[in-house]
Amino acid sequence: MMNVKPTRSELIKLKKQIRLAQSGYKLLKKKRDGLIMEFFSVLKEAKTVRRDLNEKYGIAHRKLQLALALDGAVEIKTLSYALKERPSIELDVRNVMGVSIPVIRHGTIKKTLAERGYGLLSSSIRLEEMVRAYEELLEAVVMAAEVETKLRNILIEIERTKRRVNSLEFIVIPRLRLAAAFITLRLEELDRENIFRLKKIKQKIAA
Repeated sequence: MMNVKPTRSELIKLKKQIRLAQSGYKLLKKKRDGLIMEFFSVLKEAKTVRRDLNEKYGIAHRKLQLALALDGAVEIKTLSYALKERPSIELDVRNVMGVSIPVIRHGTIKKTLAERGYGLLSSSIRLEEMVRAYEELLEAVVMAAEVETKLRNILIEIERTKRRVNSLEFIVIPRLRLAAAFITLRLEELDRENIFRLKKIKQKIAA
């Protein structure tokens, strides 16, 4: 509750709070605008990555269907068992404007025949093309996961920042200004009362 007789120190404190709130508001607006620009930049990248992913999926699927039809499922499973080392995935995070941006690092996805554990003599060209297509698809999946997670995190931060900007603009700053205006009026009233009281005292002394 505000005191019935507010003090000038309270008014000074409120004015400092208003300046701090206005400074925070300006910084948050800049952050919000920067995030929105970054969002549209990443959105453009995400569309390209998604289109590339869909294309590679279509190619890999067609290669798989062809290999199934001409080489059979048993041959495909045999190749998968020959794989010596599976690619590793490491997730790191970097901070950009208060947003956690994922960084996905992976081991070698595209492998040589020796690394796959089989040679051309034990497989057909169709199987080799299918494997290569799925390696490229896996690379596209990793890239899409990184870009789309980045896009989602930026969007979440934009909404969070927007709420804080709106809170400062429409709630916090107006309330502080209203409180400062009220204290200013009360102090002016008290000053007038004091002046009137002093005049009365002087009149009594002069009488």
